[in-house]
Amino acid sequence: MEFFDFHHHKKYIRNGIYNLAKEIPPDFPYSIGIHPNDIDVHNLEQQFSWMKSMMFQNCFAIGECGLDSLVSVDQKIQEEVFLRQIMIANEVKKPIIIHCVRKFYEVISFRKKSGQPMIIHGFNKKRQIAEDLLAHNFYLSFGKAVLYNLSLQDILKKTPLDKFFLETDNEDFNIEELYEKVSEIKGISLEQLNEQILENLETIKNG
Repeated sequence: MEFFDFHHHKKYIRNGIYNLAKEIPPDFPYSIGIHPNDIDVHNLEQQFSWMKSMMFQNCFAIGECGLDSLVSVDQKIQEEVFLRQIMIANEVKKPIIIHCVRKFYEVISFRKKSGQPMIIHGFNKKRQIAEDLLAHNFYLSFGKAVLYNLSLQDILKKTPLDKFFLETDNEDFNIEELYEKVSEIKGISLEQLNEQILENLETIKNG
């Protein structure tokens, strides 16, 4: 059985969404966006031109994009760049993969601007934040921390089956381990879990 890796940085994993860097897009699903840490205030238009020029047939999503309180780029500029990417996603009708560090309520405030599904990747925060995100119709994508973080396991247990994804991000481990753990947490078979994730993918793909 193949397991879908919602967000990863490893080349040549066909059954997943590869976060594109500067190279030529692969012939399997990928996402493309301007990460808060990569914003170049002096060359923003070139960055957006590059991004738009790389949106080929296999572009599945816009991202990673979002807000990060730890990077040096001014918050207002981060918000402008994030909003522009939301507008692009609306235009091309693709879901948005969001990077967020200590700015969850600011990200929530942008939800009303988006006509497309929004997915918080690498979710690893407290239950209240998870509940608030879910209440605003965000999806949550969980990674390696689920294997050992008991409070995160509890959050995942209470997250509706149709509102989450699983990912390796840039961690070096086998996604199958994560699927096995989550099937145990949710009390469903690996086959059921795999089918559900694929259903969720179809849902966000179709807006």
